[in-house]
This record gives sequence, structure tokens and C-alpha cells, in this order.
Amino acid sequence: MNDATQTPDTETSAGGNPKRRKALTTLAIVVVLAALGWTGYEWLVASHYEDTDNAYVEGNVIQVTPQISGTVIAITADNTDFVRAGQPLVKFDPTDAKVALQQAEANLAQTVRQVRTLYANNGTLQAQIKLREADVVKAQSDVSRARDDLSRRQLLAGNGAVSKEEIEHARTQLAVAQSAVAAAQASVVAAREQLASNQSMTAGTTIEQHPLVQEAAAKVREAYLATQRATMPAPVDGYVARRTVQLGQRVAAGTPLMSIVPLSQVWVDANFKEVQLRNIRIGQPVTLTADLYGSKVDYKGHVMGLGAGTGSAFALLPAQNATGNWIKVVQRVPVRIALDPQQLKSHPLRVGLSMEASVDVTHKDGKTLADVPTTIAPTQTEVYSAMDEGANADVRRVIAENIGNSKDAGMGAGTAMAMK
Repeated sequence: MNDATQTPDTETSAGGNPKRRKALTTLAIVVVLAALGWTGYEWLVASHYEDTDNAYVEGNVIQVTPQISGTVIAITADNTDFVRAGQPLVKFDPTDAKVALQQAEANLAQTVRQVRTLYANNGTLQAQIKLREADVVKAQSDVSRARDDLSRRQLLAGNGAVSKEEIEHARTQLAVAQSAVAAAQASVVAAREQLASNQSMTAGTTIEQHPLVQEAAAKVREAYLATQRATMPAPVDGYVARRTVQLGQRVAAGTPLMSIVPLSQVWVDANFKEVQLRNIRIGQPVTLTADLYGSKVDYKGHVMGLGAGTGSAFALLPAQNATGNWIKVVQRVPVRIALDPQQLKSHPLRVGLSMEASVDVTHKDGKTLADVPTTIAPTQTEVYSAMDEGANADVRRVIAENIGNSKDAGMGAGTAMAMK
């Protein structure tokens, strides 16, 4: 009886439910197809990209610091303002700098006139040499005349026509004349030495290039630059951030007053895990999205370079893995990504914003490290060069007003030729 009752159940279990069997078969097929699809996606698509959401916008945060100390009398830009390169940002009281400039200009003018005197003395000393040489000739003629007088008197002394006293007087006159020749010759030597000494201070240079004039001119440039540095210009185009300076504040040289951020020159530092770096190369294309705009805006960029070390290696307090217990932590290396300037112009970013980066690593023929030094400065400014040009113009003006005529200005070259 038991056998009779179990036979139908066994047959039902063996036969199974057709609907259930069909559902399980369909599920199995779907799972297999999904696995095959995922495998194909990983092999054909995902394996060609390296993704990370540990990426942030970076940029140059340029500090505006004074080169001189002073009291703030004006602030012409505030946070969030856009400024152009060369636009005044902060102004100091220029009174002390202007007084120092006037003193330096007066000292330069006096120095130019003193150097002109050195060149003029060369001609005077040359005339003195000729005068002393003429004195030597005159003294030598006096010696000849005195010697002839003495000879005539000595010839007449035997006949008693000339007294002994007169002969002694003639001999004394000859000695005096000879002493005058020696003195005149010594005067010639002294005059020549004085000329050589003066020429040593003027030879081989002009008034403008004389060391004394150059020293005084350097003081004028220094004072002039101080007057110009009383107004601090914006070094680059950008946006003002972190303004800390206040009106009336006494500021020392080197004190940070504000920062300028050129948002047109930002980039992205994407921190990839070390296991993701094996296929990343310089120049590979990168697709990025910012949390600010979401998936509506895709930024196009390329890999500029890979960092020289991990983030922990350059941390303020680097890990001490050789001491105590140790737990391995996956390290990350910053990868710098350049962005399209046109996209930055239409969809500007801010420093510090979060990004998601996807690097196309299909082509791996690039380099992992740059091997050619950069020849063009990534950031530079020309706003300070105009200050130096103005200082040189002021020096030239002061020299021109005190150098005299062109003949005086060229005395250095004439003196050098005279020495030769």
C-alpha cells in the first residue's frame, strides 16, 4: 500500500514542473549572457579606461606681497574682483621714497660733475707738464750762461783783471743755476706722476660708465624702484582671493596682502591608485566631469605628467612604516591633467572643486616620465620690467643734465688715446 501511494509522487518529482523548469532555464541563460556581456565589456571597453573620483581642480594661487615696507593708503581691489595684469591693487604712502629719490638724484648729479672735473684735470695737468718742461729748458740755458761766465773769469784771473771774489761769485751763480735745473726736472717728474694718477681714474671709460657715476646711478635706480613699488600691481590676470590687508596698516616687506588666482590656467590633479598606473602614459586623452556641472558638461583633457612620488611621501608627517605594527595602505600618485582652455572659458572651474576623471589607456606607446626640460615658463609676468626701464630713463636724464657738452662726455676716450 505504501508502495502504491509513493509511486505517483515519485513520478511527479521526476517529471518536474514544466513552468518551473522553463523559468530556471531562462534564468540560467540570462545569467550566462550577463556574465558573457560583462566579460566582454571588461575585455573590450572597461580594460581600456582607468577611472577615479579622487580628483580635484588645482591652480596657481599667486600671493601679492610688497617689496618694501610702508603704510597702506589705498586698496583698489577686493575679494572676487577680476583684475588685469599691471592693475594697481594696494598703494603705500610714497613720501619717504620720493625724498630718498631726490637725494639719490642730487648725489648722482654731484658725482657726474666731480667726474667731469677729473677728465678736465687731465688737460690741466698736461699743460703743467709742458710748463715745467719749459722751466727745465730755461734753467738749463741759465746753467750754460753761468758756466760760460765762470770760464771767462777764470781765464782773466791769471792777469789779475778779475778778482778772486768775482770768480767765487760766478761759481755760486753756476751752482744756483744747476740747482734750478734739478728742481725744474723734479717738477716735471711730479707733474707727470700727478697726470698718471689722474689718468688712472679716467682711462678706458667715459663719464657715463665711470665707476663713481655707476655707483651713484645704482642708488638712483634703487630709490626710483622704491617709489614705483609703493604701488603694487597685479602680476597676472585673475581673481582676487584671501584679501587680508586693511587701510592704514603698517606692512613689512614680504607680508602676504592678497592672492590672485588665474582661473584660465587651472588643471586637475587626479590621484590614481598605484595599481592603476601601469597603463597610464603622458599624452593619453582624459574625459572629466565636475560635480559643479554634473554629467551635462564633459571636459576634454590629456595627461601632462605623473607625480614624482606618492601623496604620503610628500606629506607634512610622512608615514614611518619601518617602526611598530604595519598595515599596508594602497598608495596614490597624483596625475596632472591639462584642460581645454576654450571649455574653461565657457564653463569656468574653481580651485579645489571635485572632479571625476577617466583616462583612455588604449594606446600605451607614450612615456611615464618626461625626459625633456620645459623651455617655456608656465607662468610669468612682465609688469615689473617697466619699473626698471623707468629707473634707467631717470638715470639717463640726470646724467644728461649734468654731463655738459658732447666734448666733455667723450673725454674718457680721448684720455685713453693720450695714454697710448
